[in-house]
Amino acid sequence: MAVTLKDVATLAGVSVKTVSNVVNGYAFVKPENRRRVEEALAATGYRPNVGARNLRRGRTGFLALMVPELSIPYFGELAGLVITAAQRRGWSVLIEQTQGTRDRERATLASLGPHLVDGALVHPEALESADFPDSVGGIPLVLLGEHAVEVDIDHVAIDNVLAARTAVLHLAGLGRRRIAAIGANSRRGTSELRLAGYRTALAEAGLSYEDSLVAPVEKYHRTSGASAMKQLLALPERPDAVFCFNDLLAVGALRVAAEQGLRVPEDIAIAGFDNNEEGSFSLPSLTTISPDKTALAEAAVELIHRRISGEAAAAPQDVQTPFSLEVRESTTGYDRDIVRT
Repeated sequence: MAVTLKDVATLAGVSVKTVSNVVNGYAFVKPENRRRVEEALAATGYRPNVGARNLRRGRTGFLALMVPELSIPYFGELAGLVITAAQRRGWSVLIEQTQGTRDRERATLASLGPHLVDGALVHPEALESADFPDSVGGIPLVLLGEHAVEVDIDHVAIDNVLAARTAVLHLAGLGRRRIAAIGANSRRGTSELRLAGYRTALAEAGLSYEDSLVAPVEKYHRTSGASAMKQLLALPERPDAVFCFNDLLAVGALRVAAEQGLRVPEDIAIAGFDNNEEGSFSLPSLTTISPDKTALAEAAVELIHRRISGEAAAAPQDVQTPFSLEVRESTTGYDRDIVRT
């Protein structure tokens, strides 16, 4: 016979309500009771009937996750972490790839509703404030990432201005004086914030801002980084350091530096952003800003959980998750360190 909540409660010596609270992920359970329930769950092999539970609650059991490109490692890794966090709370995740275009993002939002998902986590690239009121379909949303949209919706991100500032001040602290940037893109909120951090750091270090040292890109891909690096190295006075707005851009820049016979970091230092696994295996390994992606995914799923369950505060929450600067060979040679915020 199937194990019931009552069976688990009897073994744990607690009420059925307490077992239900633990199974459903509610935070307000005494630690000792939670421990006893978790041990009883493991001992009995209890498995909740998720479908029946969702039907009773009028829910679908699904969350949506909208990201620009799964081929960019940051978004692929984030999607996996969101799936893990959601599964612990009984949800499956439907992933939609929008390519970062406004039309796709608007169409995806418009297709969502309580008949399909219980809520959505949205990483917008091109949406504007006016796109939200008629598009959300009555389900809770949580915004992820850097795109600045003036709407009353929960939002989870790192402080991108501070993170970019941290990376550029690291380069300046190594004595670099012509620090370039790769990644400017007027359509990306990411670009605007990281460019602001770059400019702030230059001013703090007593360095002048030069338009010629900021290389624009269409996409945050390796080929874009390579093309931008060629542009920078063709300047009459080339840079002695480059801050790239993501790791894929930096990997492309590393390749071009090697092709042109430059030593990294002796001739030119290079730093990235996102801490993708590829950067730790590049030669030289890549100094990069490392967002705490696990914390970001956990915070986003917890916010959507609280909205769906009615536990959240009325006012929208703006949550900042931590980051660190992972210092590797591309800026300091073989000495390694981690500078945490």
